[in-house]
Amino acid sequence: MSSIILPGRRRGVRDKISRLHWPLIILLTMIAGAGVITLYSVAEGHWQPWALKHALRFMAAFVIMAGIAMVPIRYWLAMAYPLYFASLAALMAVPFIGVVNMGAQRWIEFGGMQFQPSEAMKIGLVLGLARYYHGLRAEQVSHILYLIPPALMIGAPVGLIFIQPDLGTALLLAATGAIIIFVAGLSWRIGFAAVIGAIAAGYGAYRFEILKEYQISRILTFLNPDRDPLGEGYHLLQSKIALGSGGLDGKGYMEGTQSQLKFLPEMQTDFIFTIFGEEFGFVGAVGLLLLYFAVIITGLSVAMNTKSHFGRLVSTGVVATFTLYVLINTGMVMGLAPVVGVPLPLVSYGGTVMLTIMAGFGFVMSAHIHRDQDMYRSSDL
Repeated sequence: MSSIILPGRRRGVRDKISRLHWPLIILLTMIAGAGVITLYSVAEGHWQPWALKHALRFMAAFVIMAGIAMVPIRYWLAMAYPLYFASLAALMAVPFIGVVNMGAQRWIEFGGMQFQPSEAMKIGLVLGLARYYHGLRAEQVSHILYLIPPALMIGAPVGLIFIQPDLGTALLLAATGAIIIFVAGLSWRIGFAAVIGAIAAGYGAYRFEILKEYQISRILTFLNPDRDPLGEGYHLLQSKIALGSGGLDGKGYMEGTQSQLKFLPEMQTDFIFTIFGEEFGFVGAVGLLLLYFAVIITGLSVAMNTKSHFGRLVSTGVVATFTLYVLINTGMVMGLAPVVGVPLPLVSYGGTVMLTIMAGFGFVMSAHIHRDQDMYRSSDL
C-alpha cells in the first residue's frame, strides 16, 4: 500500500501564484466581507470588538492558505498521517490542560491565545483518510478488514469531541469521514447498512440517556419550538421572527430590530445568518447562499480535475466540511435542524474556525496548482 510519487514539472513561485484559483479566492473574500459588514452592524456601527478582528484574521488566514497552496500536493501526502495524529494528540490533551468556557472544555490556551483542537481535527481527519484510501486498491475499499482502520480514525476523535461535550462538531466530523469513505468507492450496500446503524445508534443514545439533558432538550425543542417559548425555544423563535421580518429586500443595513434591540443571542457567531437575513431580506440571504454554492461547485470542480487520488479526496473532504458547516448553521437558524452551535463559515466571528476553513482551501488550491501531478499507487503499477 506504499505510494510511488512521480513529481511533475517544477514550478516557480511566480508560476504558482498565477495558477492560484483566483475565482475561488474572490468568492471566499466576498463571503468574509459579508461577515465583516454584518459584525460591524451587530456592534452598532463599531469596528470593535468583532469586525476589525474578523478582517485581520481573514488576511492572516489568507496568507496561510496561500502558503499551503504553494507546497506540492505530494508533500502533503507525506505529512497527512503526522498531521492527523498531531490533531488527535491535541484532542486527547484537552481533558487535562483544556480551558473551560461556557460550561464546556474544548479549548487549549497557548501563548495567550486559545484554539480549538476539534477544528484542527476537521482538516487532520480529511488528510488522514485521504492518505489511507490513496494506498488501497478499488476492491479493498469495501472489504471489512480495510474498513476497521478508517472506522477507528473517525471514531477516536468523534468520541473525544462528544465528551467535551460538543455534539454538533462530533456529528459534523463523523459525516465528513463518511462522505470521504463513500467517495473513495465504498459499496452502496455497506453504506446503506451504515446509515441504518447510525440511525439506530442515535435512537439508542436518546433512549438510554447517553445524551446529556440539554442535548435532548434541544432535539425536543427542534421538533416543537413552542414547548418552551421563553426557555429552550426562545432562540429559535426569535430567529424565525427576525428572518421573517426581513421580508423580500430586508429592513436595511443596521436597521434590524431583532439585532439592534438584542433579542437574539450569540449574534456574532451562531445566529449571524439571521442578522444578515433581517437586514438584507430574502434577496440578500439567497445571494449569500449562492456565494456558498459557488464555492462548493468550484471546490468539487477542482476535485474532479485533479489527477492524484489523494488530491481528489482531500478536495472533496474540505468541500464536504464546508458544506456541512453551511447546511447545519443555516438549517439551525431556520428551524430545520437542532441548535447545536455550528458557526457559519467565514461570516461568524471565530479565529479557529476561520483558520480551519482557509487552511482547508489551501489544500484544495495545492491540489489545483499541482493538478497535473499524479502520485501513482504501487497497486496501480
